Amino acid sequence: MTAAVGSQRRALEIAGVARSTWHYRTRPRERVADPVPQKERAYPSRISETDRAVIAGRITAGWAEGHAVDHSFASAWDDGVMLASRRSWWRIAAEIEDQSARPVAPTRRSNSDRPPREAPVLEATGPGQVWSWDITDLRTPWRGVAFKAYSIIDIFSRKLVGCRVEEREVDDLAVEMFEDAFGRHGIPDAVHADSGPAMRSGALKDFLSELGVTQTHNRPRVSNDNPFSESEFRTMKYRPNYPGTFATIEQARAYVEWYVPWYNQNHKHSGIALFSPNEVHDGTWHHAWNRRDATQQAYYDKHPERFRRPPHTPAPADIVGINLPKPTDDAKAEPERLHAA
Repeated sequence: MTAAVGSQRRALEIAGVARSTWHYRTRPRERVADPVPQKERAYPSRISETDRAVIAGRITAGWAEGHAVDHSFASAWDDGVMLASRRSWWRIAAEIEDQSARPVAPTRRSNSDRPPREAPVLEATGPGQVWSWDITDLRTPWRGVAFKAYSIIDIFSRKLVGCRVEEREVDDLAVEMFEDAFGRHGIPDAVHADSGPAMRSGALKDFLSELGVTQTHNRPRVSNDNPFSESEFRTMKYRPNYPGTFATIEQARAYVEWYVPWYNQNHKHSGIALFSPNEVHDGTWHHAWNRRDATQQAYYDKHPERFRRPPHTPAPADIVGINLPKPTDDAKAEPERLHAA
């Protein structure tokens, strides 16, 4: 083949053989009867088996007294014994076959007698039943300084029912926001939030309890217990015209005052079948759905060859919630609807 293509390199590329493979096939090395594995071969910097045994002995003795590897290494060093580097001590410790004596540092979870917090389960079959709220940072040009955007969202319709921008998180400001939202939109059955200080404040807890509103919170270190508020904040901050930073609180408030009406009236929300939150909140999405369905059916009648099956016009979900049980096989067989937050 080399004679045909004029180049050994090209011939090997056509044959799919590496040059190194070809070299060792044509010039094989002599076979060694009992090859020594690489990790067992001698080299100048290798720690002797005697020193390794001494190190392992000091480590296990330290473990028996509840000391870490670093403590044993430092103690040997203080005694004038230097057998290997600190990192080598840790490698030898990892190779010790019996790890049962190794001390286990207690953690908050293992040290606590409290059972793990149950997942919050909330269900809404219509607007005004379950609200979710959160606070996000609005960046400023100054390091360590951020304005705070408070917002409340109805999880069924995704409508923003309360919003304000302040310089800091304050319990009383959150209570004022809810008082205003209750006056304009009514009192929901439940309010969900993460476990931040403002969300778990006593002032808000007392206010909601007096009105008979159930209050739930995220589990520790579980980021998807509050998907609706997180999704809304992402929409706000990933708008093409989002300023990114705000030099004054007036600028931040002006942007939020523009954003909230746009979001409620004009945003085609993927979680509610591309209808706006206002349409789902007041039920007018049914009229828009009829128009969409008629348009899609007309398109299908005109171009049936472009479809594998008759099209289905998506509609908002009948049930929306947080940590709801997975649907059964019978429910999965129903026509698809968009459920994204």
